[in-house]
Amino acid sequence: MTLTSHSPQQPTGTTTEVLHHAHFGDAPAILDGDDVLSHCDLARRVADRARSWGPARRLVLVEGANDLEALVAYLAALQHGHVALVVPDGREAQRAAMVAAYDPDIVCTTGAPDDVRRDVSAHDLHPDLSLLLSTSGTTGSPKLVRLSRDNVASNAAAIADYLRLTPDDRAITALPLHYCYGLSVLHSHLVAGASVVLTSLSVVDECFWDLFARAGATTLAGVPHTFDLLATSGFEERDLPRLRQVTQAGGRLDPDAVRRWSRFGRSHGWDLVVMYGATEATARMAWLPPDLAEDHPGAIGVAIPGGELRLDETVDDRPGIGELVYTGPNVMLGYAEAPADLALGRVTTELRTGDLARRVDGLLEVVGRRNRYGKVFGLRIDLDAVEQTLRATLDRHARVVATERMVHVFLTHGRASGAARSLATSHSGLPAHAVRVTVLAEVPLTSTGKTDYSALGDLADLAEQSAADPSEAAGLDPVRADFVRVLGRPDAAESHSFVDLGGDSLSYVELATRLAAHFPQGLPAGWHTRPLAELEALAARPVEGEARPRRWARLDTTVALRALAIVFVVASHVDLVGLEGGAHLLLALAGFNFARFQLSAAGGARDRLRHGLSGLAQLVVPSLIWVGGVALLIGSYDLTTALFVREVVNGTEWDDQWQLWFLESLVWITAAALAVSCVPRLHRLERRTPFGFALGVLVVTALARFLDVGLRAGATERYTTLVVAFFFALGWVAARADDTRRRLLVTALAAGLTIGFFGQPHREAIVLGGFLLMLWLPHVSLPPVLARAAGVLAGASLFIYLTHWQVYPALEDAGHQWLALVASLTVGIAYARVVRPVHQAVGRAILASR
Repeated sequence: MTLTSHSPQQPTGTTTEVLHHAHFGDAPAILDGDDVLSHCDLARRVADRARSWGPARRLVLVEGANDLEALVAYLAALQHGHVALVVPDGREAQRAAMVAAYDPDIVCTTGAPDDVRRDVSAHDLHPDLSLLLSTSGTTGSPKLVRLSRDNVASNAAAIADYLRLTPDDRAITALPLHYCYGLSVLHSHLVAGASVVLTSLSVVDECFWDLFARAGATTLAGVPHTFDLLATSGFEERDLPRLRQVTQAGGRLDPDAVRRWSRFGRSHGWDLVVMYGATEATARMAWLPPDLAEDHPGAIGVAIPGGELRLDETVDDRPGIGELVYTGPNVMLGYAEAPADLALGRVTTELRTGDLARRVDGLLEVVGRRNRYGKVFGLRIDLDAVEQTLRATLDRHARVVATERMVHVFLTHGRASGAARSLATSHSGLPAHAVRVTVLAEVPLTSTGKTDYSALGDLADLAEQSAADPSEAAGLDPVRADFVRVLGRPDAAESHSFVDLGGDSLSYVELATRLAAHFPQGLPAGWHTRPLAELEALAARPVEGEARPRRWARLDTTVALRALAIVFVVASHVDLVGLEGGAHLLLALAGFNFARFQLSAAGGARDRLRHGLSGLAQLVVPSLIWVGGVALLIGSYDLTTALFVREVVNGTEWDDQWQLWFLESLVWITAAALAVSCVPRLHRLERRTPFGFALGVLVVTALARFLDVGLRAGATERYTTLVVAFFFALGWVAARADDTRRRLLVTALAAGLTIGFFGQPHREAIVLGGFLLMLWLPHVSLPPVLARAAGVLAGASLFIYLTHWQVYPALEDAGHQWLALVASLTVGIAYARVVRPVHQAVGRAILASR
């Protein structure tokens, strides 16, 4: 059985150009910031770039960044007869591997001049060969898809045809240009005389949507993961009057999601176009007409114009089901696995997709993969069938893989674990002990947004090897192993950052200390927001001049200050020294880290709330365990203290119930900050103007302080939540002060708000001095031994503060102040280690909730 479509009309020309678009003249083609290039302008700039390389045909490696220089370099190769080899930008290890494997003649990297390595090619390049792309995001493998001029031109024309693109359409680069889907958006819009807005922003960034609206974009392209992000980033509340269509490819979107987005789109004036394709088919093979999406949400539709789809029913014993086979002018020439393969002509005439499909009401519907079968205890198990059942009934993010010993089900919340095991058992025919359920905060994805089943397979093997200890990270890159160990996140993928994985201020300290061993020159700036893959690549770089051990270690200033502050707090309490003010400095550090971690998490208000609640719970739960235990066993705390509501019901006279004022204030201030920043409208405002928003919070908290106590706080007033909240807000503003002018403003505000607050100059000097160090000095240099000690103290600072009240009094009364100090620090560090599994489990559980 076959499904075919008519062939589209393709433009003809006499040049070597693959995409004929210059005849659209002055119509806009590329929007890059404030610059607008017409189709003529773009063609001239592309020709100039190609001319600078010389006349000979060569192999050109291009980093596929979403910026103008990369786009021009790519088109210069494509349009002027060269062979373009496109790799991801910013991944030096992968680029180096591809350079080593294929020895390109010209290398075009982001932010650097073109490296023209030779005047003629070192390779025998087949005349039809035009483009080389990695398959399905496997950018580290030398296996490439060989695409011809006709492949690219025909697919671009077909897509422009069925999407009915016109010069009035305008796309935005929501997908990377090294990905065949991202390239197909560029190709199809250029050949239709339409335009493309360049940006590297994510759909979760408020600035992306400001640009989208300002530029008048009409088309948005996304993979399934994009739609998850849209659902949590306030997309449905946005007013986008020019949006005409949203296209989806890059993996199967759940039928319920197709139906929901299709209905939503129609009610807001745009169409959802579900598409099906593969790099081996240049990009697209099938599309689902928008008016059929609600009635057939599981279908991939019909063949694209000029293409043909058939089912080979000999590969499956179920009636009406067969492997989906595609033929058309966009089918690749074949694969390349070595430079010699670049001389090959066509070796592929049809594309066997590996997908099993059936025909429903004249439309094709994919029902599984030929290679998605497991064999456990001799039973052949259709993993896709099990997975689709779980996704339809329990968790739409459920994924299933198998090893030789068991079937592994991965969920994103633990509530359905029992039901998932039962369903997987009944559908697979396996005994219950051969089905393992694991809860992940997020399903790992490839660089193109598809489910990374290879990574899930690795997790399955890891789970079987070490069921009890997630820190068993044998075989992992050392940097990733530290992430897994500290955060308790075996699902940490190359695209994840510390912030994405739910890292908080305590885990930041421990992880920064561990990572220092991999970065002898100091941790990269902003490492907590960088993807794991980037950190791994940076750590793997050889460092010159490191033959001898370094005499100094670079330490994050906030880590050093936390260690110093907690020592000051305990030393003051045991009457060893009179250095008060450490707790108030810790509040400012908490605000600084709140902005760095909780407010830096990608996603919308709902994602920010999950990250914030995760951090808050990791503060509250270990505290409740200790305070509740002390209340029950010793009786020195009452219920109001254990529940952090002491301030509401307690008097103004100091007693034991005031001992944990810092924790109580920190909990309620953090909760209030989280609540304010997660209100959708305020969330968008904070994303748009982070420094201005933080200044507003500081003004409110400072006003509350002055209205309550005026300039100077009394003996107990200086420990009340409403009065000390401005210290937290000062830290928040400091984290958002990203230039010298703003830091000078924050310096003046900090001095004005701190001086006179205590009426004790030494106390104000400690708080203000520590704050200014945090604001102006990102790192301090310390002897390595001292740096490690500071890391341990800072990582346990919360727990030292929590436990020292029960440790030091007896030793202090006996006159052993030094021993009281050491014992307090030691017990706090020990408690931090004991509750670490609880700390990690609480964070994972909240991040995994939906």
